[in-house]
Amino acid sequence: MSERLEFVLLARQPGANVRALCRRFVISAKTGYKWIKRFGEGGPAALDDRSRRPRRSPRRSSGEVAAAVMAVRRAHPTWCGRKLRRRLRDLKVETVPAASTCTEIVRRAGLLRVRGEKGGPCQRFERRQPNELWQMDYKGHYPLQGGGRCHPLTVLDDHSRFNLVLHAGADQTGASVQSQLTPAFLRYGLPEAILCDNGAPWGTPDPVCPYTSLTVWLLRLGVRVLHGRPYHPQTQGKDERFHRTLQEELLAQHTWRDLAHCAQRFVQYRETYNCLRPHDALDGDVPARHYQPSPRLLPAVLPLPCYDAGSHVHTVRSNGAITYRSQTWYIGRAFAALPVGVRPSPHADGQCAVFFAHHQLGLIDLTAPLHPKHALRSIYNTQP
Repeated sequence: MSERLEFVLLARQPGANVRALCRRFVISAKTGYKWIKRFGEGGPAALDDRSRRPRRSPRRSSGEVAAAVMAVRRAHPTWCGRKLRRRLRDLKVETVPAASTCTEIVRRAGLLRVRGEKGGPCQRFERRQPNELWQMDYKGHYPLQGGGRCHPLTVLDDHSRFNLVLHAGADQTGASVQSQLTPAFLRYGLPEAILCDNGAPWGTPDPVCPYTSLTVWLLRLGVRVLHGRPYHPQTQGKDERFHRTLQEELLAQHTWRDLAHCAQRFVQYRETYNCLRPHDALDGDVPARHYQPSPRLLPAVLPLPCYDAGSHVHTVRSNGAITYRSQTWYIGRAFAALPVGVRPSPHADGQCAVFFAHHQLGLIDLTAPLHPKHALRSIYNTQP
């Protein structure tokens, strides 16, 4: 159901290529058009093979139910929908609405306080198109009943708030991130850039070379890697806000047995978040209606960087270094066996820019004095 609903919402976008989407979702065109037709006739419930009945009817709440909710709310003006629902159950009220319905009843009465309204109106910044920027990070890990910990990996589209990856991982390694980004790239295409944190596996605390094998892999795919300001998580504000929503609406509501239990619930919650849950930043719309897959496809073979005729191409040795103008320069072990391009910088004499594909890594400063004790010089000492 989650994949069908996601497919239909993407296919109904203006200008969507339905047959290309069918290939990405590994379904036939006949099946794809069948789901689109069913959705048009009966909405999301019509996509279920077993039943066309909607799971719930929010408009069934009677005046008596709303009055009971407001009575408890007036007695406890700081209680949220979950607490109101539990109190109504304790009071043996005959019909108890869902927690979300309780919240909406309070909202319509004008008694729902908005977080942060004392600080003035918030300012939102977003990219103008889907896939211009993805935000990626790990949610704080938590223990499992069966032992070990769950490390939720999340990837969010900056423009639409569409959740592209929600994975219950056993660790926080670059290999784990790459194993989840690969199927995401196959389904949704390649973004122009990804914004991530500075720590592992996105970066390294070593100031000599900030690149890891994961970031080098992304650069080879033509995806720019951006890092937020150190100790400023608000740089990735949309993904951080998603983490808070995930914590409140899912993680805090369950006792987690193992990673399989987490993965099952994550799939269900991702469908709810992308396709059913109204988003305030989207004027109450759902993220799936604002997202479109990228036209940039994941290549079948990882390409090697190409350089123009004006660049001097050097292959990085196993120790992460190259030799240029009889001096040894450190590029980084993550680039071992890969070619980098060196060409004169147009901004300063005696300096050469070092590129990996179209991404500038740093500068070779031939005017800086050579210290005998430091035969291996770094290109990252001087930033462009």
